[in-house]
Amino acid sequence: MAEKYVFEYENENEFKKLESALKKYNMLAYKKLYFEYYPSLKSGHLLGDKVKTENNEDYYEVKLPTDALFAKVHGEAKLHYKVNDERKVIIILTLTPEDIFSEGHQSELVTYKGVMVSKEHADKDMFKINLLNMIQK
Repeated sequence: MAEKYVFEYENENEFKKLESALKKYNMLAYKKLYFEYYPSLKSGHLLGDKVKTENNEDYYEVKLPTDALFAKVHGEAKLHYKVNDERKVIIILTLTPEDIFSEGHQSELVTYKGVMVSKEHADKDMFKINLLNMIQK
Protein backbone atom coordinates (compact mmCIF):
# COMPACT_ATOMS: atom_id res chain seq x y z
CA MET A 1 0.00 0.00 0.00
CA ALA A 2 1.28 3.46 -0.89
CA GLU A 3 2.23 5.83 1.88
CA LYS A 4 -0.30 8.57 2.61
CA TYR A 5 0.84 12.16 2.99
CA VAL A 6 -0.99 15.07 4.60
CA PHE A 7 -1.05 18.59 3.14
CA GLU A 8 -0.04 21.64 5.11
CA TYR A 9 0.51 25.16 3.85
CA GLU A 10 3.30 27.61 4.47
CA ASN A 11 0.74 30.42 4.11
CA GLU A 12 -2.70 28.98 3.38
CA ASN A 13 -4.53 32.28 2.82
CA GLU A 14 -2.04 33.51 0.24
CA PHE A 15 -1.91 30.14 -1.49
CA LYS A 16 -5.71 29.95 -1.76
CA LYS A 17 -5.71 33.41 -3.39
CA LEU A 18 -3.15 32.26 -5.97
CA GLU A 19 -5.09 29.02 -6.51
CA SER A 20 -8.29 31.01 -7.05
CA ALA A 21 -6.59 33.18 -9.68
CA LEU A 22 -5.23 30.06 -11.38
CA LYS A 23 -8.76 28.67 -11.50
CA LYS A 24 -10.08 31.91 -12.98
CA TYR A 25 -7.41 32.41 -15.64
CA ASN A 26 -6.21 28.88 -16.46
CA MET A 27 -8.91 26.31 -15.81
CA LEU A 28 -6.96 23.47 -17.46
CA ALA A 29 -4.00 23.93 -15.09
CA TYR A 30 -6.35 24.18 -12.12
CA LYS A 31 -8.18 20.95 -13.04
CA LYS A 32 -4.89 19.12 -13.58
CA LEU A 33 -3.60 20.41 -10.24
CA TYR A 34 -6.75 19.61 -8.29
CA PHE A 35 -7.80 16.29 -9.85
CA GLU A 36 -4.44 14.72 -10.81
CA TYR A 37 -1.53 16.30 -8.95
CA TYR A 38 -3.06 16.65 -5.47
CA PRO A 39 -4.32 13.03 -5.29
CA SER A 40 -1.01 11.77 -6.64
CA LEU A 41 0.95 13.76 -4.05
CA LYS A 42 -1.30 12.60 -1.22
CA SER A 43 -0.77 8.98 -2.23
CA GLY A 44 3.00 9.42 -1.97
CA HIS A 45 3.88 9.72 -5.65
CA LEU A 46 6.01 12.88 -5.68
CA LEU A 47 5.79 14.86 -8.90
CA GLY A 48 8.07 17.34 -10.60
CA ASP A 49 11.73 18.10 -10.23
CA LYS A 50 13.61 18.08 -6.94
CA VAL A 51 15.14 21.55 -6.62
CA LYS A 52 17.06 21.24 -3.36
CA THR A 53 17.29 19.49 -0.01
CA GLU A 54 17.46 21.50 3.17
CA ASN A 55 16.92 20.51 6.83
CA ASN A 56 15.70 16.98 5.94
CA GLU A 57 13.11 18.44 3.56
CA ASP A 58 13.10 18.01 -0.20
CA TYR A 59 11.89 20.95 -2.29
CA TYR A 60 10.04 20.24 -5.55
CA GLU A 61 8.47 22.20 -8.37
CA VAL A 62 5.87 20.88 -10.80
CA LYS A 63 5.10 22.53 -14.12
CA LEU A 64 1.42 23.13 -14.78
CA PRO A 65 -0.08 23.14 -18.28
CA THR A 66 0.33 26.66 -19.62
CA ASP A 67 -0.21 28.39 -22.93
CA ALA A 68 3.14 28.81 -24.70
CA LEU A 69 2.71 32.56 -25.18
CA PHE A 70 1.76 33.03 -21.50
CA ALA A 71 4.87 31.07 -20.49
CA LYS A 72 7.10 33.26 -22.66
CA VAL A 73 5.61 36.50 -21.31
CA HIS A 74 5.12 35.69 -17.61
CA GLY A 75 7.02 32.43 -17.09
CA GLU A 76 5.93 28.84 -16.56
CA ALA A 77 3.11 28.19 -14.11
CA LYS A 78 4.51 25.98 -11.35
CA LEU A 79 3.48 24.50 -8.02
CA HIS A 80 6.21 24.68 -5.37
CA TYR A 81 6.13 22.33 -2.40
CA LYS A 82 8.41 20.65 0.10
CA VAL A 83 8.24 17.17 1.59
CA ASN A 84 9.06 16.07 5.11
CA ASP A 85 9.33 12.27 4.88
CA GLU A 86 9.72 11.78 8.62
CA ARG A 87 6.35 13.36 9.39
CA LYS A 88 4.72 12.28 6.07
CA VAL A 89 3.78 15.89 5.33
CA ILE A 90 3.74 17.83 2.08
CA ILE A 91 3.97 21.56 2.69
CA ILE A 92 2.49 23.55 -0.16
CA LEU A 93 4.57 26.68 -0.68
CA THR A 94 3.28 28.71 -3.62
CA LEU A 95 2.21 28.94 -7.24
CA THR A 96 4.34 30.92 -9.66
CA PRO A 97 4.36 33.38 -11.38
CA GLU A 98 3.13 34.91 -8.13
CA ASP A 99 2.97 38.50 -9.33
CA ILE A 100 0.45 37.92 -12.13
CA PHE A 101 -1.66 35.50 -10.08
CA SER A 102 -1.82 37.75 -7.01
CA GLU A 103 -2.63 40.73 -9.21
CA GLY A 104 -5.29 38.67 -10.96
CA HIS A 105 -6.85 37.84 -7.61
CA GLN A 106 -6.97 41.48 -6.51
CA SER A 107 -8.54 42.90 -9.67
CA GLU A 108 -9.77 41.83 -13.08
CA LEU A 109 -6.92 41.49 -15.58
CA VAL A 110 -7.28 42.44 -19.21
CA THR A 111 -5.99 40.36 -22.06
CA TYR A 112 -4.07 41.41 -25.13
CA LYS A 113 -4.07 39.01 -28.07
CA GLY A 114 -5.25 36.24 -25.76
CA VAL A 115 -2.64 36.69 -23.01
CA MET A 116 -3.21 38.18 -19.56
CA VAL A 117 -1.59 41.58 -19.14
CA SER A 118 -0.41 42.90 -15.80
CA LYS A 119 -1.73 46.34 -14.88
CA GLU A 120 1.63 47.22 -13.34
CA HIS A 121 3.71 46.21 -16.36
CA ALA A 122 1.16 46.53 -19.16
CA ASP A 123 3.52 48.19 -21.64
CA LYS A 124 6.26 45.64 -21.01
CA ASP A 125 3.85 42.70 -21.37
CA MET A 126 2.30 44.04 -24.58
CA PHE A 127 5.77 44.66 -26.02
CA LYS A 128 6.75 41.05 -25.29
CA ILE A 129 3.53 39.75 -26.86
CA ASN A 130 4.00 41.87 -30.00
CA LEU A 131 7.64 40.86 -30.28
CA LEU A 132 6.83 37.16 -29.93
CA ASN A 133 4.04 37.43 -32.52
CA MET A 134 6.41 39.20 -34.97
CA ILE A 135 9.02 36.46 -34.49
CA GLN A 136 6.44 33.75 -35.21
CA LYS A 137 5.44 35.30 -38.57
